[in-house]
Amino acid sequence: MDMFCCFSPSYSQLVGGRSSSSSGKGKNHEGLIKYGFSLVKGKANHPMEDYHVAKFVQIQGHELGLFAIYDGHLGDSVPAYLQKHLFSNILKEEEFWTDPNRSISKAYERTDQTILSNSSDLGRGGSTAVTAILINGKRLWVANVGDSRAVLSRGGQARQMTTDHEPNTERGSIENKGGFVSNMPGDVPRVNGQLAVSRAFGDKSLKSHLRSDPDIQETDIDNNTEVLVLASDGLWKVMSNQEAVDIARRIKDPLKAAKQLTAEALKRESKDDISCVVVRFRG
Repeated sequence: MDMFCCFSPSYSQLVGGRSSSSSGKGKNHEGLIKYGFSLVKGKANHPMEDYHVAKFVQIQGHELGLFAIYDGHLGDSVPAYLQKHLFSNILKEEEFWTDPNRSISKAYERTDQTILSNSSDLGRGGSTAVTAILINGKRLWVANVGDSRAVLSRGGQARQMTTDHEPNTERGSIENKGGFVSNMPGDVPRVNGQLAVSRAFGDKSLKSHLRSDPDIQETDIDNNTEVLVLASDGLWKVMSNQEAVDIARRIKDPLKAAKQLTAEALKRESKDDISCVVVRFRG
């Protein structure tokens, strides 16, 4: 996205390449809205599969905050592709400024089609996505596929801005397409005995039984809106929405808040990759 100009991001990569841990922070042009992120590799013996986006950009006289978590499976090719292309595809939609909802939905679908048609390069894996677009610090658009989640704190109360797309809740859609949902003892429900989410990017071998259309929510950012937390299920498996926003509200520095959230998830023995973005709107 060469046409964008970014403000004061800073990153610390603790171990070169796709590291076991990375974190960073930044703020908007006026310095009133700040963000921090923290990603920690899980205990599985494969490379880190979580990717993120956290930045402010100026485009067509508007300031956009772009925040995302992409939680990959069966490799990191698809989440890496989403990190590079999904936001640019959304902003390339001609209707973005007049109809963000439709533009986000179309861009999700088109991006998935591109991923599927390039599966020989990107592999057979897939990814969840949760994306948040903050327009001029006043309007927030959140979209997701899969179980990565965005939670807003308003007046101290957690409000989930995403829908967890789980096989049991979308069993009807899966079975109507000829698939099935397994419920094996000691395991989570899975599409065709394989995938623990009912919507995802990629996953070409399962795509005939999966959806990739996002659920989208919008809201105004008012004086009571405190923080936004985006995270992969490595956090949400061990922490409630309210617990997460309580930690994010209590710690003024969003980078320290993000690190505290990932550290707490590890302490609670989350085995998965854990990634978290905290956006603080004021104070």
